[in-house]
Amino acid sequence: MKKYHYLYLLPLFLFSCESDKQVESAQTQESLENKVVLTSEQLKNTNIEMGVLAQKDISSKLKLNGIIDVPPQNLFSVSVPLGGYLQSTHLLEGLKVKKGEIIATIEDQQYIQIQQDYLTAKIRYVALEKEFARQKELNENKAGSDKVFENAQSDYLSQKVMVKSLAEKLKLIGINPEKLNENSLSRRINILSPINGYVSKVNTNIGKYVTPADVLFDLVNPADIHLALSVFEKDIHQLSIGQKLVSFTNSDPDKKYHAKIILIGKDVSKERAVTIHCHFDKYEPYLIPGMYMNAELETKVKTGYVIPDEGIVRFEGKHYLYEVTADKNYEMKEVLTHGNEGGQTLITFQDNSSPVGRTFVTKGAYTLLMKMKNMEEE
Repeated sequence: MKKYHYLYLLPLFLFSCESDKQVESAQTQESLENKVVLTSEQLKNTNIEMGVLAQKDISSKLKLNGIIDVPPQNLFSVSVPLGGYLQSTHLLEGLKVKKGEIIATIEDQQYIQIQQDYLTAKIRYVALEKEFARQKELNENKAGSDKVFENAQSDYLSQKVMVKSLAEKLKLIGINPEKLNENSLSRRINILSPINGYVSKVNTNIGKYVTPADVLFDLVNPADIHLALSVFEKDIHQLSIGQKLVSFTNSDPDKKYHAKIILIGKDVSKERAVTIHCHFDKYEPYLIPGMYMNAELETKVKTGYVIPDEGIVRFEGKHYLYEVTADKNYEMKEVLTHGNEGGQTLITFQDNSSPVGRTFVTKGAYTLLMKMKNMEEE
């Protein structure tokens, strides 16, 4: 029986030995693939520099994008209260307007009718007021009928309401009832600008009949213009109210617009992003609503080991340094990056090892990568 047992175990032993050799061979091959050796002549012809890693404080930058926006309270849609024909306007998109400035003239016969009704009602009101005062005096002296007094009082109060109502209608269309008389009747009314700002859109033309539901002009008050940016939910924890940032346009990236965060949204979109709102330190007239913007802000400062950008390579989606293991011998070491500032990148090693006492390539790392890949192809 023992003889048979040994016969059964022998293939398993041989298979195990073969597997160990294959694993060892694969590990050796992988190790060789991460190493490169240069000759003295090759090293002489490269721009490679070596050194130790230094510790430094790095503030990572978060890159964002968004648009110039205006809050609802600074957007004004101008319409006409009672409708009419647009008689005149000088507005064009982008034109500046001042509060109280005449921006359009509307004409319609109903405006004459309202003014006529008001003046007529006012004349009758004066007469009824006198009659009410007379009947009140008679009633107090027991010389008049209570019923006549009550009718006079009712007529007077009703007419007072009528005059007040028509006066409010006049104010609604921009006519001062206190200054209205039979010599100042007009079939036209003026539309005044409600703000200091500029014209965003013109939606009508001369001669067109407009109703109260029609928007004639869209005006913008730039006093509260701000920057709305999209931030992925994974980065929200790095933001805070009052945090400063710089923004710029695609067409002129060198022109910087400084701003600070005033509001962080609480709603996550389908794209897993949150909107933040920022106020500009100084408003520039070139910034108009809807304009696409880029932005960068510095997040928390981190302390760690840094390497110049020319000493780090990106290969197959990962980052690597080259450690000097011997004279003209270099080995790739995988690292994780944690921010970049001033041409230096903060790193940690994938295997959590320390760089203390080790020497790395600080310039010309891509030269070694190309040499290593050429060796593999050979």
